[in-house]
Amino acid sequence: MNRSLTAVIGLGNPGAAYAGTRHNAGHEVLDAIAREFLCENFSENKKINSAVGKTSDYLFAKTLTYMNLSGQAVRALVDYYQLETSQVYIIHDDLDLELGTYKIQFGKGPELHNGLLSIYQHLGTKNFWHVRVGVDNRQGSRAMEPSDYVLQRFSTEEKAAFDIALRKLVEELVVHLKTHHQAPAV
Repeated sequence: MNRSLTAVIGLGNPGAAYAGTRHNAGHEVLDAIAREFLCENFSENKKINSAVGKTSDYLFAKTLTYMNLSGQAVRALVDYYQLETSQVYIIHDDLDLELGTYKIQFGKGPELHNGLLSIYQHLGTKNFWHVRVGVDNRQGSRAMEPSDYVLQRFSTEEKAAFDIALRKLVEELVVHLKTHHQAPAV
């Protein structure tokens, strides 16, 4: 296993049609955190269904599968880079959390998220870091199906709230990653 590499993986749907949607919050946060580590050049790797950028200690990846098939890309990344799941951070949208909030938790995700269910199935574990990005702003109204809601773009006001949370999350995640990164034993 590769103990020297920490992987940060952002979930989302591929293509311009999904850019800016709630479901692509993982991609957006991934881009911001990668910039903090001066990793802005991503290369698409079809073999592992991801766009990947790398530093000496960190792997940043955006899945190129549709959300419900995220497990295929994550499994391919874990296998290709010989990662331990304890060194994997999955950034994803979360309807269990209000817009503007987030949580970084090990082994704990939302009640229902098809992308995560796919990952749990393909990895056979929940034992990785869940970076849960709140995207729910329905204020109690559940008239719209969750699967339709997450494919909507943020309103101007919602985007402003998301951006404030994104900045706070990135600051906290940088510290978290540096604190939890396991350098190889000498």
